[in-house]
Amino acid sequence: MVSVTVQVFINLKAKQLSYFVRAYWDRRIPYREVDLYFWDTMEEWHQLRDRNKQPFSAKERVFWHLLHQVHFWSEQKLLDDPFLRSELQTCVDYLEGDGQYPLDCIGIRP
Repeated sequence: MVSVTVQVFINLKAKQLSYFVRAYWDRRIPYREVDLYFWDTMEEWHQLRDRNKQPFSAKERVFWHLLHQVHFWSEQKLLDDPFLRSELQTCVDYLEGDGQYPLDCIGIRP
């Protein structure tokens, strides 16, 4: 992953993150799989060269926001809170190319 650009990294990881979030909501995977994805992504991110010299994109901001949210909130809240789920659904839709840029999206690089 060392020679990959931020844009390539985000495009690949955004697809994966969308899959993990949907699979968790559909109860096809346990939360621990989402948590492992979080930590794997963080490790891979820190292997990228020049990551802080490359520009941000809207997609990257949504990606980091969603990744943080699924790591921050409890398993139950992610499943049961209709307001949170609606916000996160908007992020997933945007990452998949099917929605508008989410309001109140504050995604920053780790």
